Amino acid sequence: MTLEDARRVIAAAEKKSKEIGQPMNIAVADEGGNLVSHVRMDEAWLGSIDISIKKAYTSRAFDIATKDLANHSQSGGQFFGIHASNNGKIMIFAGGIPLKKNDRVVGAVGVSGGSGEQDHAVAEAGAAAF
Repeated sequence: MTLEDARRVIAAAEKKSKEIGQPMNIAVADEGGNLVSHVRMDEAWLGSIDISIKKAYTSRAFDIATKDLANHSQSGGQFFGIHASNNGKIMIFAGGIPLKKNDRVVGAVGVSGGSGEQDHAVAEAGAAAF
């Protein structure tokens, strides 16, 4: 995951965010889950900075969209309680998507600032540009 890759993902996510009229925080993590780049769009929630970064980390740490992880982590689910692991770095809200190159996860995008559906749609747009 290069900075150029991360910028391309963020640009596509920003475009989608503007289309839906919802300012977002957009984070891109590398293969190790480390932050490569982050953008807080004008008027995006301050509280969503941390959430977007943690969504990118979570998606890479488990190689799963956070939307799908959320479904499995509900009471009675196979991953119930996972959000309490990794010193609080696990975020189980929709908006995190792994980024793959040649069927191998090499990073992730995390988006926060709207509804779960909006966050996921913006993350998908970013992932598609990767």
